[in-house]
Amino acid sequence: MRSRYAAFEALDRDWLLATWHPSTRPADLQLDTGVKWLGLDVRDYKLIDDTHAEVEFVARSRVAGGRAIRLHERSRFVREDGRWYYLDGDIR
Repeated sequence: MRSRYAAFEALDRDWLLATWHPSTRPADLQLDTGVKWLGLDVRDYKLIDDTHAEVEFVARSRVAGGRAIRLHERSRFVREDGRWYYLDGDIR
């Protein structure tokens, strides 16, 4: 989760796509260069079994024009071949 947040912050599109599960990964990913990421708060982590986990987080950012954004999501991850992949999430 933290590496994906850091990738959003660094506009590292390749890492985001590489850590996204192929079954839900978009064909292309456009990142907004006007977003300034302000912080990540991991609220909860739940290991469901050896290959499934959930992470609840709040990521804060500011967009061009100064408006603050708060993204609160419960994300689902799946582990394959020893690596965790972002599957999908529910916005809170």
